[in-house]
Amino acid sequence: MTKSKSIILIHGNFVNSASWAKWKNRYEQKGYTVYTPDNPGHEGTPVDLRNQVHPALTKTGFIDVVDNILRLIDSLPEKPLVIGHSMAGMAAMKLLEMGKVAAAVSVDGAPPKNVFPPFATLKAVLPGFGFFSSKDYFMGSREWYNKCFFNTLPAGERANAYDNFAVPESFKVSRELVLNSFSNIDFGKPHEPILFIGGGSDNIFPPSLTTTLAHKYKDKRSHVDLKIFQGKSHFICGEKGWETVADYILEWYEKL
Repeated sequence: MTKSKSIILIHGNFVNSASWAKWKNRYEQKGYTVYTPDNPGHEGTPVDLRNQVHPALTKTGFIDVVDNILRLIDSLPEKPLVIGHSMAGMAAMKLLEMGKVAAAVSVDGAPPKNVFPPFATLKAVLPGFGFFSSKDYFMGSREWYNKCFFNTLPAGERANAYDNFAVPESFKVSRELVLNSFSNIDFGKPHEPILFIGGGSDNIFPPSLTTTLAHKYKDKRSHVDLKIFQGKSHFICGEKGWETVADYILEWYEKL
């Protein structure tokens, strides 16, 4: 296959594009053109977004996230490699299904509507749906992030990680992931290559779920790979050793 030199990094829920800054620099040094779009309602610095919620946030759903990336893809000269983290792992799966990517990577990715998540996932993300909330959006506490996101970080580094990356999140994104038929995936359809990356200590989407998603794809002619990094949390893209994960993905892609 002809390798695209364009990469799109899509951030997941509860963070924004600031979480990709080091990856963008690393991949650009390797000769790629790298795009790190903010999902709608996530534009700005995390500290500013915590102080003043973006006016578009509460209107943003999963379909809006995918549409935003589609507009970017359609402006490019070639189909890109798309790497999505968490919720955006599912976005990468959807863009793959739509035939919009050269290859896709789901990093600690969310499941589609037609794959039921494990209990640990439901317990971790239930607050993000807002079914029992009087607020218009979700803003995770430091305790929530420490337990669900930063659980492998040394205790002394967790507060700084929260300050640098935590942002408010739309309830609508999570709700559309589990309630809207757009969020189903046709696992029998032929597709471009996809790689699933899981963190062995992920408290939101555990490695068992990542493994399940990889094994759902049924087309024998299509390329599906799986790699679990032991000891990595949901913050796999930012915690110590992120370079190993980033380089593994690029090496996988360049070998296709």
